[in-house]
Amino acid sequence: MPDLITLFSYSFMQRALLVGLLVAPCAALLGVSLVLRRFSMIGDGLSHVGFGALSLAFALQVTPLPVALPVVILAAFWLLRLSENSKIQGDSAIALISSSAIAFGVVITSLSNGMSTDVYDLMFGSILAVGKDDLRLSLFLSAAVLIVFICFYRKIFAITFDEGFSKTAGIRVRFYTMLIAFLTTVTIVVGMRIMGSMLISSLIIFPALTSMQVFRSFRAVTICAVVLSVIAFGVGLLLSFWFSLPTGATIVLVNLCFFLLFGLWKKCR
Repeated sequence: MPDLITLFSYSFMQRALLVGLLVAPCAALLGVSLVLRRFSMIGDGLSHVGFGALSLAFALQVTPLPVALPVVILAAFWLLRLSENSKIQGDSAIALISSSAIAFGVVITSLSNGMSTDVYDLMFGSILAVGKDDLRLSLFLSAAVLIVFICFYRKIFAITFDEGFSKTAGIRVRFYTMLIAFLTTVTIVVGMRIMGSMLISSLIIFPALTSMQVFRSFRAVTICAVVLSVIAFGVGLLLSFWFSLPTGATIVLVNLCFFLLFGLWKKCR
């Protein structure tokens, strides 16, 4: 088992850690608001759309992130419009879009090179998947998500807890709902390279649910979720390398352990 200095002398580990340390807090920040507004499954639906978009990018042999980002953003806005303006309920719209996107990705893959290692990495994540171009774009996008969330924290807090009062107070609820969806989309697309399209939504949901078991205030839950998300990512990344485990799945299992430990702590209290 290599020591930490040796471990992070590898360039791919450095890239994975840098991206993860930005993606994890982004996912946790957005996850608190999404879970409280009962939009948590939107992350799962958009990650499946991301799989379809990345499959198309690999089939065309182009850089994945610039292809996936606009596709998933359009899917997020379409999903919200379906939920607001049609007879299709939110969970039904998510199921409709996500299943169609997976089917599209599988068909595109089968028509190009078949199920390859690259597609497996897209679905379940890999620390080797983050290239230098991905790193630059991921760092820029993740930093932008953090800055925008911090700048609009009060508005996001308001629409999360009382949408009706927010409308009365003159807050543009629809705009900020779209903003949350946009930030979630960016976080999902950036994190899919490490976590995989099937598991990235867990990075959004787990830290929020874990924190809510113990804390009650929005600020305390948010801070705890960010800390837990970063720790879980770091521990999962190390364990996946040391024991040759799938990266995304290992990070999810570490998050699950935190969830169970916090649940036990709650019962003891």
